[in-house]
Amino acid sequence: METEGQFSPTTVADAQDRYEALGPTAQVVVKEVAKAMGLDAEEYRDRVTGEVVETARDVLFAESLSVTVGTAEEFETWATDADYEVTVVGADNVDNVVWHAPEFAEEAVAATFQSERQAAVGTLRRQAFGRIYSEVV
Repeated sequence: METEGQFSPTTVADAQDRYEALGPTAQVVVKEVAKAMGLDAEEYRDRVTGEVVETARDVLFAESLSVTVGTAEEFETWATDADYEVTVVGADNVDNVVWHAPEFAEEAVAATFQSERQAAVGTLRRQAFGRIYSEVV
Protein backbone atom coordinates (compact mmCIF):
# COMPACT_ATOMS: atom_id res chain seq x y z
CA MET A 1 0.00 0.00 0.00
CA GLU A 2 1.03 3.57 -0.63
CA THR A 3 -0.17 6.97 0.50
CA GLU A 4 -0.53 9.81 -1.98
CA GLY A 5 -1.30 13.41 -1.02
CA GLN A 6 -0.47 15.49 2.00
CA PHE A 7 -3.68 16.47 3.77
CA SER A 8 -5.65 14.15 6.04
CA PRO A 9 -7.77 16.12 8.49
CA THR A 10 -8.34 14.54 11.86
CA THR A 11 -11.21 16.83 12.84
CA VAL A 12 -13.94 18.84 11.14
CA ALA A 13 -12.18 21.98 12.40
CA ASP A 14 -8.98 20.91 10.60
CA ALA A 15 -10.92 20.50 7.36
CA GLN A 16 -12.67 23.84 7.81
CA ASP A 17 -9.41 25.65 8.57
CA ARG A 18 -7.72 24.20 5.49
CA TYR A 19 -10.68 25.06 3.27
CA GLU A 20 -10.77 28.62 4.60
CA ALA A 21 -7.02 29.04 4.12
CA LEU A 22 -7.30 28.03 0.46
CA GLY A 23 -9.63 30.94 -0.38
CA PRO A 24 -6.91 33.47 -1.23
CA THR A 25 -4.95 30.87 -3.21
CA ALA A 26 -8.05 30.03 -5.24
CA GLN A 27 -8.55 33.72 -6.02
CA VAL A 28 -4.96 34.06 -7.25
CA VAL A 29 -5.20 30.89 -9.34
CA VAL A 30 -8.40 32.06 -11.03
CA LYS A 31 -6.99 35.54 -11.64
CA GLU A 32 -3.81 34.16 -13.22
CA VAL A 33 -5.74 31.70 -15.38
CA ALA A 34 -8.00 34.52 -16.55
CA LYS A 35 -4.92 36.57 -17.46
CA ALA A 36 -3.43 33.64 -19.36
CA MET A 37 -6.72 33.33 -21.24
CA GLY A 38 -6.48 37.00 -22.21
CA LEU A 39 -9.61 38.17 -20.41
CA ASP A 40 -9.77 41.94 -20.14
CA ALA A 41 -11.03 43.67 -17.00
CA GLU A 42 -14.65 43.77 -18.19
CA GLU A 43 -14.69 40.09 -19.19
CA TYR A 44 -13.07 39.22 -15.86
CA ARG A 45 -15.83 41.02 -13.93
CA ASP A 46 -18.52 39.36 -16.06
CA ARG A 47 -17.17 35.82 -16.05
CA VAL A 48 -15.25 35.35 -12.81
CA THR A 49 -17.92 34.94 -10.19
CA GLY A 50 -17.77 33.83 -6.59
CA GLU A 51 -18.90 30.41 -7.82
CA VAL A 52 -15.84 30.17 -10.09
CA VAL A 53 -13.48 30.97 -7.22
CA GLU A 54 -15.34 28.56 -4.93
CA THR A 55 -14.95 25.80 -7.52
CA ALA A 56 -11.21 26.47 -7.64
CA ARG A 57 -11.05 26.29 -3.85
CA ASP A 58 -12.98 23.00 -3.85
CA VAL A 59 -10.52 21.53 -6.36
CA LEU A 60 -7.45 22.75 -4.45
CA PHE A 61 -8.83 21.22 -1.26
CA ALA A 62 -9.79 17.90 -2.85
CA GLU A 63 -6.53 17.50 -4.77
CA SER A 64 -4.50 17.82 -1.57
CA LEU A 65 -6.32 14.99 0.24
CA SER A 66 -4.24 12.06 1.35
CA VAL A 67 -5.41 8.76 -0.13
CA THR A 68 -4.34 5.16 0.24
CA VAL A 69 -3.64 3.14 -2.89
CA GLY A 70 -3.51 -0.64 -2.70
CA THR A 71 -4.62 -3.90 -4.13
CA ALA A 72 -8.21 -5.08 -3.90
CA GLU A 73 -7.10 -7.60 -1.28
CA GLU A 74 -5.41 -4.90 0.83
CA PHE A 75 -8.53 -2.77 0.60
CA GLU A 76 -10.78 -5.68 1.63
CA THR A 77 -8.55 -6.35 4.65
CA TRP A 78 -8.67 -2.67 5.61
CA ALA A 79 -12.44 -2.41 5.06
CA THR A 80 -13.13 -5.50 7.15
CA ASP A 81 -11.34 -3.97 10.13
CA ALA A 82 -12.48 -0.36 9.57
CA ASP A 83 -15.33 1.25 11.44
CA TYR A 84 -16.66 3.16 8.41
CA GLU A 85 -19.57 2.94 6.04
CA VAL A 86 -17.62 2.61 2.78
CA THR A 87 -18.96 3.80 -0.57
CA VAL A 88 -17.12 2.20 -3.49
CA VAL A 89 -17.31 3.56 -7.04
CA GLY A 90 -16.02 1.75 -10.11
CA ALA A 91 -15.95 -1.78 -11.43
CA ASP A 92 -16.13 -4.82 -9.16
CA ASN A 93 -13.59 -7.12 -10.80
CA VAL A 94 -10.40 -5.04 -10.87
CA ASP A 95 -7.08 -5.41 -9.11
CA ASN A 96 -6.62 -2.04 -7.37
CA VAL A 97 -8.44 0.38 -5.08
CA VAL A 98 -7.79 3.88 -3.80
CA TRP A 99 -9.58 5.05 -0.63
CA HIS A 100 -9.93 7.95 1.78
CA ALA A 101 -11.22 7.69 5.35
CA PRO A 102 -10.98 10.81 7.51
CA GLU A 103 -10.71 10.12 11.23
CA PHE A 104 -13.64 12.38 12.10
CA ALA A 105 -16.14 10.82 9.68
CA GLU A 106 -18.26 7.71 9.81
CA GLU A 107 -18.00 7.38 6.03
CA ALA A 108 -15.11 6.46 3.75
CA VAL A 109 -14.98 6.49 -0.03
CA ALA A 110 -13.13 4.23 -2.43
CA ALA A 111 -12.61 3.97 -6.19
CA THR A 112 -11.55 0.84 -8.01
CA PHE A 113 -9.19 0.77 -10.98
CA GLN A 114 -7.22 -1.62 -13.11
CA SER A 115 -4.45 0.50 -14.62
CA GLU A 116 -5.43 4.19 -14.58
CA ARG A 117 -4.19 5.08 -11.11
CA GLN A 118 -4.15 8.86 -11.53
CA ALA A 119 -7.68 8.90 -12.94
CA ALA A 120 -8.90 6.82 -9.98
CA VAL A 121 -7.12 9.09 -7.49
CA GLY A 122 -8.72 12.15 -9.06
CA THR A 123 -12.15 10.52 -9.09
CA LEU A 124 -11.80 9.47 -5.49
CA ARG A 125 -10.77 12.93 -4.33
CA ARG A 126 -13.81 14.49 -6.04
CA GLN A 127 -16.03 11.80 -4.49
CA ALA A 128 -14.53 12.43 -1.06
CA PHE A 129 -15.12 16.16 -1.35
CA GLY A 130 -18.69 15.73 -2.53
CA ARG A 131 -19.68 12.99 -0.10
CA ILE A 132 -17.77 13.97 3.04
CA TYR A 133 -16.31 17.46 2.98
CA SER A 134 -18.81 19.63 1.12
CA GLU A 135 -21.22 19.35 4.04
CA VAL A 136 -18.66 20.34 6.68
CA VAL A 137 -16.66 23.08 4.98
